[in-house]
Amino acid sequence: MQQTQWQPKTAAIVVAGIAAVLLAIGAVTLVTDVPGQILVGTAAVGLLVFAVMSWIARPKLAIFQDTLRYRGWWQVRQLTRADINRIRITEFRRIGRTVRLLEIDTTDDRLLVLSRWDLGVEPLHVLDALTDAGFAPGAGSGGNR
Repeated sequence: MQQTQWQPKTAAIVVAGIAAVLLAIGAVTLVTDVPGQILVGTAAVGLLVFAVMSWIARPKLAIFQDTLRYRGWWQVRQLTRADINRIRITEFRRIGRTVRLLEIDTTDDRLLVLSRWDLGVEPLHVLDALTDAGFAPGAGSGGNR
């Protein structure tokens, strides 16, 4: 049975939260200059907000009955097969490694871009599952990769 929902890994979110707390402690106790405290404190708050919002927006993408659910930080979008123009993988090199993104192009001219962090697995696996579920237009043609 194939996976039907994808989300950031729990351990990764917890590590980000712990790192935020450690940064906050460091900003208060270790950094002695005010600009440094502001810089490290801002980084701690930003990382903590990112960890909390990543936790709230779980699962990020899910196949639910005949719809595809995309959960953002503020809302949940339900996409039917008719709402999807194209699903594809975008691949590029960054700092010596290949980065893949899953792009979902909708009929209302919105582009949903999901990374490995968002999905918790390689985007190619998600594309295969979406194609098998009939969400990728032209499924089986190989034109989505």
